Amino acid sequence: MAKMWAGRTAGMTSSIADDFNSSIRFDSKMYRQDITGSMAHAAMLAQQGIIASAEADTLIAGLEQILSDLDSGALQIDETCEDIHMFVEQVLTERVGDVGKKLHTARSRNDQIALDIRMYLRDEIDEMVLLLGQLLEALVEKAEQYPTAIMPGYTHLQRAQPISFGHHLLAYAMMLLRDIDRFKDCRKRMNQSPIGSCALAGTTYPTDRYFEAKQLGFNSICLNSMDGVSDRDFCVELLSTISILMMHLSRFSEELILWSSWEFRFVELSDSFTTGSSIMPQKKNPDMAELVRGKTGRVYGDLMALLTVLKGLPLAYNKDMQEDKEGVFDACETVKMCLKVFIGMIQTMTVCTDSMKKAAQNGFINATDLADYLVKKGLPFRSAYKISGQLVSRCMAEGAVLETLPLSVYREYSDLFDQDVYEAVDLQTCLQKRTSQGGTGAASVQAQIAYVKERLAQ
Repeated sequence: MAKMWAGRTAGMTSSIADDFNSSIRFDSKMYRQDITGSMAHAAMLAQQGIIASAEADTLIAGLEQILSDLDSGALQIDETCEDIHMFVEQVLTERVGDVGKKLHTARSRNDQIALDIRMYLRDEIDEMVLLLGQLLEALVEKAEQYPTAIMPGYTHLQRAQPISFGHHLLAYAMMLLRDIDRFKDCRKRMNQSPIGSCALAGTTYPTDRYFEAKQLGFNSICLNSMDGVSDRDFCVELLSTISILMMHLSRFSEELILWSSWEFRFVELSDSFTTGSSIMPQKKNPDMAELVRGKTGRVYGDLMALLTVLKGLPLAYNKDMQEDKEGVFDACETVKMCLKVFIGMIQTMTVCTDSMKKAAQNGFINATDLADYLVKKGLPFRSAYKISGQLVSRCMAEGAVLETLPLSVYREYSDLFDQDVYEAVDLQTCLQKRTSQGGTGAASVQAQIAYVKERLAQ
C-alpha cells in the first residue's frame, strides 16, 4: 500500500521495513491527544482564513466522531498504519472526503508528535501527582497513629539513637513532597506548545500559534521552531524525576523488607501484599516491596536509554527520536503501579511496637544521651563521650543495659552521676528531649504532620 508521504519516492517499502519503521503499536496510546490537537489545529486554520469555517466544522465533527468511536470500541486502530497521525488522517479522509486532506496544512508530523507527547505526559504527571498525594495521606495517617512509638534509628545499619516510628515515616513523606515539586516543575517546563514549528523551519502560512497553544492548555509556545521539534528535554527530565521517586520507593521497600523479617519483626505486611512459598509453608514473602525495588532498575534503564539515544543527534528531527516514547511510557506505567501497590501496603501493614521498643532497649541507643547528661553537669563532651563508651562496654560484658546499671557502677566512672541519670537514659525521655525543629520529639513530629497536611491541602 502506498504511503501518504509518497511523492519523492514511490512510497512502497518492504514489509520488514514497514514493521521496523512503524510506531503505531505504542504511539496509539496518544490517540486522544492527537485528535484533540488536530481539532485545535483545524479551528486555528479557520480563524486565520487558511481554510473555510465550514471546512473546519466538518473536520472537527469528523474528529469528534473518531474520538468517540475509539473510546467506545466501535473503531479499532489499524496497526498496519505507520503511526497514530496517519491512522487518524486516513480514517478522517475516508469519512469526510478530500477536505480531510486539508487538516495537515501548516504542520508536520514532527511538530505533531512533539505536541502529542507533551499533552500525554502532562496528563501522566497529573495522575502521578494524585497517586503521590494518596501515598502521603497513608503515611501521615500511620505517623499520626505512632508519634511516640519508640524504635531504633540506624546509621550504617547499626542501632544509633531512639526515634519514633512516626518520625521515620515522615522522613519518606518529606522525600515524596520534593518528588511532587519536581513533577510540577517538570510539567511547567513541558507546558510549551511546539505545534506550528512544522518540520523544522516554521511555515509560510499566517498561523496563530498562541491561539492553538491556548486552546490546548499550554502556557506559551516553543520560541524556536528547530528546538520545538527536536527538544526531548522534558522526557529526560520526567524520566529523571520518576527515577528519583523510584529510588525513594526502593529505599522504603528495602526497609519494609528488613522490618518484616523475623530478625526485625517491626512490621507485618498484610496478606494482601505478600505471597507464600511453593515448598516452605512457613514463608510470608514481601514480594510486592521486592518488585518495587527491582523495577527501580528498569526505570533507571529507561532514563539511560533515552539519554543515550539523544546524545549524538544533530538538529533537528531524526527518526532516532521515535525511541523516546516506549521508555517514557514504560516508566510512567511502572511508577503508577508501584505507587498504587505502596499505598495499599502502607494502609494495611501492622506495626509491632513491642518488637521495636525491645530492639531499641537492647541497642544502647541512649549512649549519646548519657554523654549529654555529663556535659550538662560540666564535663567536656569528649571526656563524657569516653565515659559513656566505657559504660556501654561494661554493660555488654555483663549482659546489662544502661537503664538498670547500679548507680555505684556509674560512680566508678564519674562522681557527677546521680539518681537522675536513670531518667536521662530512659528511652521515652531520650525521645521527648529531642525538641529541636525537625527532631523526633512528639511536638516536632506533630509539627511535621501539620506541615505535610498543609502541603497536601494546597
